[in-house]
Amino acid sequence: MPGKQEIKWALAPIAMNFEKDIELCLQALRGGGIILYPTDTVWGIGCDATNEKAVDRIYKLKKRTDNKAMIVLVTEQRDILQYVANPDTRVFEYLENVTRPTTVIYRGAIGLAENVVSKDGSVAMRICQDEFCRTLIKRFRKPLVSTSANLSGKPIAATYDEISIDIKIGVDYIVTHRQDDKTPAAPSTLIKWEKGQPTVIRE
Repeated sequence: MPGKQEIKWALAPIAMNFEKDIELCLQALRGGGIILYPTDTVWGIGCDATNEKAVDRIYKLKKRTDNKAMIVLVTEQRDILQYVANPDTRVFEYLENVTRPTTVIYRGAIGLAENVVSKDGSVAMRICQDEFCRTLIKRFRKPLVSTSANLSGKPIAATYDEISIDIKIGVDYIVTHRQDDKTPAAPSTLIKWEKGQPTVIRE
């Protein structure tokens, strides 16, 4: 897992190549660490979504209770089939026609850390289209947790610069890719898929 010196290095306003960021993320994730990384929506705090201890570290960093489940990112429809028992595959056709990143709450989560899954057995998952995230997840070969990079109850950071120092010093690696992107970002649309129809939870 990267040490504090590498964290300070990552905090510096330097341009690191895409591949090096991926390699250092993988090093942290494989060691049970947590990372700060750009997603297809806002900057997220991430970890191995199958590692309960790593997930617990994120809850503690955010000062968030574990009854508020976090989003899981995957790259393909087949990943949903792997981590959800008997999903309604009609949701995939719906997702192909949405224009915004959309997270779906699925019932019947399997193979994930217990503290990622809600008390009712559901899990919020998103098929991510961001190039960096897709590369990282495919190389890691496991789904990633993605929760907004803010302390519980505080506003969600729209850009990297708005993320609090408490979050930055609490992770094991900070991605340099897209730190200079000043375009304000927003969370994903959140829906629940039931009986072949979406119910919008968050616009």
